[in-house]
Amino acid sequence: MEAELEEEDGSFTNISLADDRPTVDRGTAVLHTKQDKEDFTMNCDMDDMENQVEMEEKTRLINQVLELQHTLEDLSARVDAVKEENLKLKSENQVLGQYIENLMSASSVFQTTDNKSKRK
Repeated sequence: MEAELEEEDGSFTNISLADDRPTVDRGTAVLHTKQDKEDFTMNCDMDDMENQVEMEEKTRLINQVLELQHTLEDLSARVDAVKEENLKLKSENQVLGQYIENLMSASSVFQTTDNKSKRK
């Protein structure tokens, strides 16, 4: 089996291994077998895919939060407008109620019927 020995300075030395048991006498070197490299590459690809999925999920959530914030702002503005309209209508109703009371008190149709009971 072949393997590459990576030195601290980043250089590689090819070595042959027996019984798939690599040994390195230098404590500062790192040994990479072909399988290690394949596993490392697969892990990097999977990590990149996971990171991409996480970023897409974060982006989706951020966009959803922003959309909900805009919706909340719109609803708050609508509530304020309805409150103002409600106060305006209440005021108009009071004016109309007072006007109707004045008309009723001025009209003989809505006066007490004491005169009718005197005729009998």
